[in-house]
Amino acid sequence: MKGSISLKDQWRELRLAKEALLAANYYNFETLKGVIKAAHVVKRPLILQLTRSSIEYMGLPVAIALAQSTLKYHNVKGWIHLDHGDSYELVAVCLDAGFHSVMIDASERPFSENVCITKAVVKLAEKYGASVEAELGYVAKLGQSTERTGFTEPEEAKLFVEETGVDALAVAIGSAHGFYKEAPKLDLQRLTEINKITDAALVLHGASGIPNDILQEAIQRGICKINLATEIKNIFMKTLKGQLIENDEIDLRKVFPAATDAVTTLVQNKLEGIQTKT
Repeated sequence: MKGSISLKDQWRELRLAKEALLAANYYNFETLKGVIKAAHVVKRPLILQLTRSSIEYMGLPVAIALAQSTLKYHNVKGWIHLDHGDSYELVAVCLDAGFHSVMIDASERPFSENVCITKAVVKLAEKYGASVEAELGYVAKLGQSTERTGFTEPEEAKLFVEETGVDALAVAIGSAHGFYKEAPKLDLQRLTEINKITDAALVLHGASGIPNDILQEAIQRGICKINLATEIKNIFMKTLKGQLIENDEIDLRKVFPAATDAVTTLVQNKLEGIQTKT
């Protein structure tokens, strides 16, 4: 499969080159196709992400087979990643199914528990040669308060990475999942400090709505993975609703393409926006 190159090796190359991979969530065939078509056009690799809810919606065998076959069909290099895995059991099932990378998110637990759970997942993933991502700090999820703060402390990040052996670390520097009420203010100096004293690839969650110039700066300061989800759902549904209002067409094969193309345009712009400027 195209994504069989280890993400562990990819992280090392990205850190040295000061580049990042886009990690895009997909929710059905149409959003998956839109994402992969964009990568094909731009000729860039990417990570395809599935959450527990998307896995439960599509069914794990279907969700991963769709990704594998669509990557192959469009000749795109990609990796399949579990986003915000909430249990060791879910991680184990996904690794067995062939995921190249998994995230265990115990960020809302005490530091010691986060370390313990993440360490166990890292040990399990070693048997599969899979990459492991964890999260440290408070990155507001959908429905959670964006007023609360809990930025990642550099020294804690260093200790966390050393104790767990995690490959990638999602850091809290001012981003949040969902839409922003005002332009986000990322603590880029904090990011620089974390990057200086940790060996893990750093991950930015909540990238929807963050301008490309800020993303570029974050990449230069150590971000190797940029997550995109909310904007994909939003553009797909807004475009689809517009199509349904404008006509009485009942053939979904004629209605869905416009929404899929909107996802392609969005992701293509993101992929081009995070490329290193020469």
